[in-house]
Parts: sequence; C-alpha cells; structure tokens
Amino acid sequence: MQRRSFLKRTVQGAVLPAVLGNLSVNAFGHTAFLQALGNVDNDHVLVLIQLSGGNDGLNTLIPLELYSDYYRIRSNIAIPENKVLPLNNNVKTGLHPSLTGMQQLYNDEKLCAIQAVGYPSANGSHFRSMDIWLTGADADQYLTTGWAGRFLNHQYPNYPVGFPNDIMPDPLALQIGSVLSPVFLSPTGFDALAIDESLNFYNLIDAIQDPVPNTPSGVELTYLRTIARQTNRYADVIKDAAAKVTQQSAYPADNYLAAQLKAVARLVAGGLKTKIYMVGMGGFDTHAGQVNGGNTLTGNHSALLKQVSDAISAFMKDLEFLGVSKRVMGMTFSEFGRRMQSNGSLGTDHGAAQPVFLFGEAVKQGVLGKNPDMPTSNQAIDNVPMQYDFRSIYSTILRDWFCLPPQEVDGVLLKNYQYLPVIEASACNMNMDELNNIGNNLIINSPNPFVNSTRITFKTEGGHTLVQIFDALGKIITTLVDQVYAGPGTYTVTFNSMQIQSGVYYARLQNGALQQVRPMLKVQG
Repeated sequence: MQRRSFLKRTVQGAVLPAVLGNLSVNAFGHTAFLQALGNVDNDHVLVLIQLSGGNDGLNTLIPLELYSDYYRIRSNIAIPENKVLPLNNNVKTGLHPSLTGMQQLYNDEKLCAIQAVGYPSANGSHFRSMDIWLTGADADQYLTTGWAGRFLNHQYPNYPVGFPNDIMPDPLALQIGSVLSPVFLSPTGFDALAIDESLNFYNLIDAIQDPVPNTPSGVELTYLRTIARQTNRYADVIKDAAAKVTQQSAYPADNYLAAQLKAVARLVAGGLKTKIYMVGMGGFDTHAGQVNGGNTLTGNHSALLKQVSDAISAFMKDLEFLGVSKRVMGMTFSEFGRRMQSNGSLGTDHGAAQPVFLFGEAVKQGVLGKNPDMPTSNQAIDNVPMQYDFRSIYSTILRDWFCLPPQEVDGVLLKNYQYLPVIEASACNMNMDELNNIGNNLIINSPNPFVNSTRITFKTEGGHTLVQIFDALGKIITTLVDQVYAGPGTYTVTFNSMQIQSGVYYARLQNGALQQVRPMLKVQG
C-alpha cells in the first residue's frame, strides 16, 4: 500500500491528537464544565490563571492595619510601609509595589481580593494541594474528576458525540499548555483542547507554518499537515477566529503570561464561543531569594508579581479595545499560600490560605474578609488561618457568572458551599462592605485563654451554619456545628481541649455569606 493511501485510510475521520504545523492540539473527550456552560444563555467567558509554586499572600496583599506585627514576624522580607500601594476606600490593606496595574484595576472598580482562601487541613505538597484545588476535593478525598469537568458533564452528557454543532461549534475550553489540567476532567474524559505553549501556537493563530523542505519528505509532510488539519475539527475554527482580529492594544514584551492572555483576547474577540480558558506561570515556590538582601522591593517575588500585574492590566485594556470586556472575568489562584514568618534564606516556606483575585467589569470592587491575625510570638509554624473555602469561589462563579441554579451548583461541587457577594447583579443583595462590617461578635469564646475547655457562643441568621476548630497549621481539629437552623438565634457549644497541646487555635463560623474567625489560646493549667 502506498503511504498516501495508508494515510487516507487511517488518518481521516479519526478523533485523535493532531499536529498542526508542529503545534500539538489534543482533542480530549467528554468533560462537564464547558458543556454546561454552552447550555447557559449567555456569552460569558472565564479565564483561570494558575500561579504555580505557592504565592506568598502576605507580601501580595499587605495588612497595613497590622503593619507592626507584619514587620515583626518577617522583617527580612517585609515591604516598607511607605511603598505599599494604597487602595481606594480601603485603609486597612494595600498591594505589593509591583502590582501597579492591578491597583489601577481595583481603583477602577474592576478587581476584588478575597482574603485567606484555602481548605481545612491544608496539604503542603505542591502536587496534592493543586490536585485538591483543581478537583474541588476535601483534603482526605481523592476525586477523579475536576470541578469544571463535572459542570460540563452535567450540561453536555453526550459530548463529544454530535459535536461540534450549530449550538456549540467551538471548543468548550482551551488551555495553553501541552498537558491538559485535571480541572477539565469529567466522568467520561476531557472536554478541552490543550495547546502546546511553544511559539508554534502563536504561529497557528497568525497563520504561520514552519517551512517545508523541497524534498520528497517535505511533500509528504505537507500532505500530512493537510490531513491532520482536516482531521482536527477545531483547528480551522481557532485559526478563523484569530484571523478576524487584526489589531490589538500593546502587551509587555518578554512576559510569558501576557503572551498567553493576548492569544485569549484575540480568540474571544474573534467570536469563539469557548467558555473557559486556562493559562498560567510558575516560579512562586520562593523558599529562598524571594527578595534581594538589603532591598525587599526587588527579588524573585517582585519580578513575578510584576509579570502577573502587567499581563492582567494589558489584557483588560485589550479586551476593552476589542469591545469584549463585558464578556470576560478572570481568577488568579495558587496551590497554597506561605507561612506568616519568613525564613533565614530571605524567603518563605509552604503555608495554607492565600488571597485570590477576581477581575473584570462584573466584579465588585473590594477586599472580602479581614486581615489575618498575626501571632503574638515568632512561631514559624503559623499559617494564615482560612477564612473562605476555595470552593465557595467556584460556587459563586457557577451561580452568578454562568447562571447555574444554586441546587445544581451543589450537585456539581458535591456539597453546599458558602455564597460570596463578589459579582455584580448577583442573587444576594448583601455587599462586601456590609459583610466585612457585620461586627466582631458573631463568634466568641470564654474563657480565653483556656485550659481544658472553652464555651463558644455564635450567632446565626438561620440556614446552614458551620463551626469548625483549626490549629495554627490550618489543620481541622473538629467540627462542632454543621446543621441547618430554622431561623436567627444565638447558641453555645463547648470545645473540650484536653487532648490537644497548648497554642493558638481558631474558631471559624460560616453562615450563608457570613464568616468570621476567632483566635483562641490554650494554656497549661
């Protein structure tokens, strides 16, 4: 059999990874998140930005109201108080000096910061913690599907059979990277395309191909590329969308994240109905050299944050220039934060909770949550205590950005999670100012300090109410309350602490959109 006849019989019609001008585009089968989004009657797009390595939250979102304590526990890496970027209508918190672009987005009411996002009993492993974030699992739970994948499967249970079609002619999701993220994994496979992050991707959308040698093998290569392009049903769709955009606003040079976001903006403006894009960058594992000695405004972390801020700022300006800014919302996340106290290598070690940023025209300006309490002594083990479960952010996005009914959101995320008022025109009328200024007496304990037990008194507005106890590492010690109350009330439960060591602990109340964290101290009798 001649080679060309063999190719015709084996390549055409096969739903397999294809090579397009040296660009690997992997068409993976069924995922749930994007399928569901296709059925939602809006043109909203979500861009997930993964910051791999574990971003230091305290040097990103700086607690100005607690600056003396902040400086005390990390004086060798602390950002000078007079260099912290201020935020409009917020004197308690500021941004790292490298985040000028994000500061402007905040002041333009297009950015929200959510304090201390994590999960109970945080895992310090990069791989395991990122797996938890991508799948939406508990710390002791191993899921085989991603949170986005389950959503898509819920909406498009028959994908990829019958796709593309008139309703959804485009890829459900796109990820720039050679390996598809578990976030897009559904019970029956993947529903996203992973596009090699090499420059060949940008060559594809610019209609540039590597030259073909003028040899018999070159002729065969040209033919193979043609067949591959015919085989992959989405390659031409991506290229055609990119071809519709001939001019974009400026992006910073030598910025890997900016290059990815520039491509995303082009495809969105080109008319793709793709619902989710995933991009990312690494380098945030800053055990050493987070800052330069003698100048904490410089160093690895400063350079990384500048790349993130400059890229997001340019992306938002470009979306506005292209007339599609109202369609797009973005989210930054890392696998964990870092310890409160710095180490002796001008860095920080693996921690727990971290700030998460949402950006876009539909995002409510503000800092949701309170600055974390600093330890009274220099305890290197202290983690930032969790205020918000990361799955609450997913729940809110699914509900208020992709318009999934609340009861269906619970099914996708496998549990009921807190609703956060961070997106405009949401179903919840409570705003962030009301939430943050609700008062400091929603949960108290007495005595404090305590020896063997303490009484925890909490207020609930009714509905689902959760009271949990965490240690300083962020490990959950016990759940004291997990129930639905018929109406408002004040209740007291007893926390017996005879089996735990002396130290700092945290009582966390969650009631609907409300949450509050109460530091407690156990001492020796």
